[in-house]
Amino acid sequence: MKAEVKTTLARWHDMIVARDLSTLKEIIHPDAVFRSPVAHSPYHGRDALVLALSTVITVFEDFTYHREFVEPGGKDVVLEFSAHVDGKQLKGVDLIKFDDDGQIIEFEVMIRPVSGLMALGQRMGEAIGGKIGEYK
Repeated sequence: MKAEVKTTLARWHDMIVARDLSTLKEIIHPDAVFRSPVAHSPYHGRDALVLALSTVITVFEDFTYHREFVEPGGKDVVLEFSAHVDGKQLKGVDLIKFDDDGQIIEFEVMIRPVSGLMALGQRMGEAIGGKIGEYK
């Protein structure tokens, strides 16, 4: 893994453990792209990704990362996680792409089963409302 990516990933894990994303903007590229598991079009820009991640950390219950996979080039990482939303268990992966400076340039989330995904979509919609739609 590239040293810059390793540093950013360690900061990300520290933020998640502390449930404090107040410095999240520092590790995200201004032109980052976010792909949500409940939207067919990506969201563009650092602010969209910060809004989504800062909100989901308040929606997820018992969020835990289990495994980490790094591609040979060292700039793409997959983090497997589990969580609960409104009593529904879910499993998922965060697919994160980093630039040469270690900033997040792409963040994609995939979740199963559909009952957990639907519960997450409902809660995120309630929490964010139409705010994220301006970033498409």
